Amino acid sequence: MTGGSLGLRSGSYGSLQNTNGVIAGGGGLWHPKSLGTIRKSSTKMLSGSREKERSLPYVWCRYLGRRKVSMLLLVAFTLLVFVLGSFVVNKESNSPNVDQRIGTLGMVPYVNGAPKYPEASRILGGKDKQKDEHYSVANNLKGGDRNRFLIPASKGASILPFHHPCANFTFPPPPPPTLRRIGPRPCPVCYLPVDQAIASMPSTPSASPVLHNLTYVHDENPIKSEPHGGSDFSGYPSLKQRNDSFDIKESMTVHCGFVKGSKPGHQTGFDFDESDLEELQQFHDIIVASAIFGNYDIIQQPRNISEEAKKNIPFYMFIDEETEAYMKNKSILDSSKRLGLWRIVIIHNVPYSDARRNGKVPKLLLHRIFPNVRYSIWIDGKLQLVVDPYQLLERFLWRQNANFAISRHYKRFDVFVEAEANKAAGKYDNSSIDEQVDFYKKEGLKPYSEAKLPITSDVPEGCVLIKEHIPITNLFTCLWFNEVDRFTSRDQLSFAIVRDKIMAKVDWGINMFLDCERRNFVIQAYHRDLLEQMPPPVAAEAQLPPALPNINLRGRTPGKRIPRHGRDKRSGSRRHRKAAAGNRDSNSF
Repeated sequence: MTGGSLGLRSGSYGSLQNTNGVIAGGGGLWHPKSLGTIRKSSTKMLSGSREKERSLPYVWCRYLGRRKVSMLLLVAFTLLVFVLGSFVVNKESNSPNVDQRIGTLGMVPYVNGAPKYPEASRILGGKDKQKDEHYSVANNLKGGDRNRFLIPASKGASILPFHHPCANFTFPPPPPPTLRRIGPRPCPVCYLPVDQAIASMPSTPSASPVLHNLTYVHDENPIKSEPHGGSDFSGYPSLKQRNDSFDIKESMTVHCGFVKGSKPGHQTGFDFDESDLEELQQFHDIIVASAIFGNYDIIQQPRNISEEAKKNIPFYMFIDEETEAYMKNKSILDSSKRLGLWRIVIIHNVPYSDARRNGKVPKLLLHRIFPNVRYSIWIDGKLQLVVDPYQLLERFLWRQNANFAISRHYKRFDVFVEAEANKAAGKYDNSSIDEQVDFYKKEGLKPYSEAKLPITSDVPEGCVLIKEHIPITNLFTCLWFNEVDRFTSRDQLSFAIVRDKIMAKVDWGINMFLDCERRNFVIQAYHRDLLEQMPPPVAAEAQLPPALPNINLRGRTPGKRIPRHGRDKRSGSRRHRKAAAGNRDSNSF
């Protein structure tokens, strides 16, 4: 080490201190003339170091090998590309396109005006802002941004107070297009804790607009007067009676099934046992109901149900005699008529030969079966409920000031498109579907367009209904059932015409929430016929790899181990790890 490096630093740039022509050093005094030799030697040392630096690539190539150097350069280039790609993906995810914003902005009315969503504010603050302060984005009409449009929030939606636990809830940003899973999937939903949800239950029923008193037609000898649809169970309402039922008045009497007998379920068709009739007349704040007809599904037990709900909310499963016989034969059902949380109700004298149409009776006419119930949650028999009923009612009815909620279809929102999809999938005979759609065309039903705003969809995903039993909602499901009775059993086709006719007369609306939200609280299982066709999973036994033969390699003695070096050793260890992982996977399956 030279003395020049030990000089005292007096300035911020590290200059050596000069005193009377002499430079002070740490080990003594240096005369300026003696610095020339030092500077020359330091210059030589610097040039020597530069030559060494120039020769570093040569040293790398010599000691590391050209191949390894090439691999290092390739790795460095790959890391550079990865970092740049991550930057681009993050930039895109921070500024999602319209297609990526469907699920996110559909929740804007529930996010306290979305103050933390500047992107939503920018998109949703467009035309007609004076009419409604809260907007959301509708589904894609034809698949392009040019067919996107802004829609006001659903009727009854309210901004949450800041102290509400879900006031600042927002959807997470959508994943990049390359990482998105194909097909519908659940999305996050903010539920209140069960005790807070129970405290949110309204103490009085919601107001029913215009209609305050609803009664039902009773006819012991119904006669079919017109060739167009209808059934003995529904009383064959004429087209005139159908049209009159959409003229909303303060007091109304309409066809709503169960036209015979003294009360629903007693000599009406769709009959109950006497013990069940007494129970169904009891008062309940909330019930959960489902049905399986034609032994079509396997009963799914609800999960994540609170003790309060288990104590106060009955779960009813309606089954026909065919399903009952199967369950008894398999020792699934005994005399207690209970299966987990479900209270089994057996139906006798089903009114239709089509099991799907029989299922529409409890689905749409729960208010007739349970005349003393405030709220009901209907789920199709193929679904498993995985969220507490109190939380569902708070989230989709009470929080929204709504009295009827149903999810919209995840993909289709036009009745005419839905009809073609039903025909293509063989859901019903094509002529009956065409007849129904042509009838609605003559009544004025048009393809869905921006003119229907704030209605966001004409096609529901009707496997879940969340309903408050008040006259206007009871009328809606009665008239919806009459369409299913008159035309096809595909209730998605008749939903919009009934809703629109009622909304044209009264100030009322339906909370059509996102399908991904529905998938958050129910899990869909396969129908029984599909499950029976699937082979049962077989757990594969873990098998050890066969022992290697004792071969004398490379002329070595059999007892001497052959060392493995370099690449062979690493690749062999990788093969061992892959084989072990494969054995673990087969065991878990």
